[in-house]
Amino acid sequence: MTGLTLLRVILALLGLGIGFLMVYLVRRDRLHGIHAVWWIAVSTCVIVFGMFPRVIDWIGTLLGVSYPPILLVIVTLLLVLVKLLTIDLDRTRHDRKLRYLAQRIAILEHEVKHPRHD
Repeated sequence: MTGLTLLRVILALLGLGIGFLMVYLVRRDRLHGIHAVWWIAVSTCVIVFGMFPRVIDWIGTLLGVSYPPILLVIVTLLLVLVKLLTIDLDRTRHDRKLRYLAQRIAILEHEVKHPRHD
């Protein structure tokens, strides 16, 4: 087996492993479905670009990129930035909700300890 063929097999197995792991995590309720879709898309890309590396060259040529492999790096970097932004937005939403709930509990505890006698 040549080095390139071995690399293709390893990338295909890696992509399949990521896909199966995401399905397992969703079934065990460790990962929400919407997040699993992201990772299954990543595993699909790893499989496709690993098994058929010429696809990157074809897309790069189609878009007029002089060095097609850099296109994969740029797109990957952009997708990572988008993922980080969505994580930050989700975290901010959860923090806001947690702060609201903590304030609501504090108000209710105060009302229980100091009931109004009107």
